[in-house]
Amino acid sequence: MILNLLAPAKLNLFLHIVGRRQNGYHELQSVFVLVDLCDTISLSARNDPEVVRTGDIVGDPSKDLCVRAAKLLQQYTGSSFGATINVVKRIPSGAGMGGGSSDAATTLMGLNHLWNLHLTKDELMRLGLQLGADVPFFLLGTNAWVEGIGEKLIPISIPSIPFAIIWPGVNQATGEIFSHPDLTRNTKYVTMSILDAAQQSGEWMRLGHNDLEPIVKIVNPEVNKLLTDLPQFRLTGSGSAVFAVMPKDEAERVFENLPSSWKHFSVKSLTIHPTLSALSC
Repeated sequence: MILNLLAPAKLNLFLHIVGRRQNGYHELQSVFVLVDLCDTISLSARNDPEVVRTGDIVGDPSKDLCVRAAKLLQQYTGSSFGATINVVKRIPSGAGMGGGSSDAATTLMGLNHLWNLHLTKDELMRLGLQLGADVPFFLLGTNAWVEGIGEKLIPISIPSIPFAIIWPGVNQATGEIFSHPDLTRNTKYVTMSILDAAQQSGEWMRLGHNDLEPIVKIVNPEVNKLLTDLPQFRLTGSGSAVFAVMPKDEAERVFENLPSSWKHFSVKSLTIHPTLSALSC
């Protein structure tokens, strides 16, 4: 049996850094939104415990998050099954859209089903946090108000929103941005009431700002050029992708003038994770 599942990207509608813990982790506030730009994860069970990774591999294969997710699930449950994991990448790597974390979350959901483990969503989310701060969000399976280091998630309802996304063909290392001495780390807390105003006005880009954006513009010339030329766009996460709320026809006009090495996507927000929906059927 082969499961073909989707792993969607996410956007940070805003990203405020509101503090820093003694262990160095940053406290944040954000709204994470799932969008219909997806990687495809194909899973098949093996009768031996080996985990085999095929398809598109980014970076060091030994650090691949899908492989780590499968092995973590084996260790936690004592399962004797293995898996062949094939990934077709569409979400750019190092773009701030959570591609690796999403792939890992879909792998956990898929193998939980394929290996008949019957772990609850909460159990999977606790496991996912060991793989990365964004993984629990993708396991939650819906849009969310996010606090803490990314582990405090409150599901929220977001209407269908059209987005234009541009990736300038370069990666951005998250650690470089969070460790920068000039990063703002004391933005004031906001309340979820700002969502009500955005719902009523439809002005989703006015929820807040991205505290990482000024630093990324300093260290990444391509992103700086992109945001200077297109000031209506905003960085997602630590970048290097940027986005704007924009209908498809308007987005296509913007895309016409971009350098050929840049990638662009016209997407819409999702109300539920497609893998969560598929496995619930």
